[in-house]
Amino acid sequence: MTQIDVHLTPDYAARSLREDVRAGLTAEPKWLPPKWFYDARGSELFEQITRLPEYYPTRAEREILQARAGEIAAITKAHTLVELGSGSSEKTRLLLDGLRDHGTLTTFVPLDVSESALRDAADAINVDYPTLDVHGVVGDFTAHLDKLPGDAPRVVAFLGGTIGNLLPAEREIFYASVRDVLEPGEWLLLGTDLVKDPKTLVAAYDDSAGVTAEFNKNVLRVINRQLGADFDVDAFSHVALWDAENEWIEMHLRAERAMQVLIPEIHLEVDFAAGEELSTEISAKFHPHTVHAELDKAGFTEAAWWTDSEARFALSLWQAV
Repeated sequence: MTQIDVHLTPDYAARSLREDVRAGLTAEPKWLPPKWFYDARGSELFEQITRLPEYYPTRAEREILQARAGEIAAITKAHTLVELGSGSSEKTRLLLDGLRDHGTLTTFVPLDVSESALRDAADAINVDYPTLDVHGVVGDFTAHLDKLPGDAPRVVAFLGGTIGNLLPAEREIFYASVRDVLEPGEWLLLGTDLVKDPKTLVAAYDDSAGVTAEFNKNVLRVINRQLGADFDVDAFSHVALWDAENEWIEMHLRAERAMQVLIPEIHLEVDFAAGEELSTEISAKFHPHTVHAELDKAGFTEAAWWTDSEARFALSLWQAV
């Protein structure tokens, strides 16, 4: 059985894009949030990125899930799996298989801001797991965690290292929000990319085939299409660098010449100087003690910590106390 709850207005995405573009492109320095990479083309490019030899996080997390999904099921005895993000990936199915085989899982709850993506994911899961109740939630994980259905105990999965896209203050708010909606004894399953040598990190975000560069530039194409802007996409170059102080990768778009960009839908003109950089993403990398401190502060206790065979990526299980 499939049920979809919609907690976003039909114009949510369009309104959010207008608000983000105005706020980010009138700031100093300029920025855009990474969620706007992901139209259909951006999602396709990201899938290509996950298969690149330089991009290890997806393979590393999959390796852990293949080895530990049964253990996760045995520890949590979860009746409900909640996934923040798309629910149709191979990694999701590894978790679903582990929980189903353990015999406790009854409900899968994918949450996503895209209703079409969520319905596609829910339909695919429903076909392959016909005995599972699929209860999708169209919402934003920064605003709608209190709308999560499902019988306790629940496991909320936040995979892929996506937590690294949040600034430290945003992570604190997110962890507190998850803790607020969980009953004591329920679970958070978290994927975190680990600090390692800068050469490996930068290569993962600046691949030799140029796929990540196209992915980064896609945000400009989205703004051109959705807001009628006239960004010359080819006049921007992809920049990825390691910030050792903050221990995160930064992705930027660098204007290769001075230009003025018109964005008619929000009545905005934006000037770029030659060499000016527009920030599009951070991807924080973590030490175990950092993750532990943040989750402990939010009201969780560590139940398990696993890494891949090369200790590049961690999957950790936390229980609400």
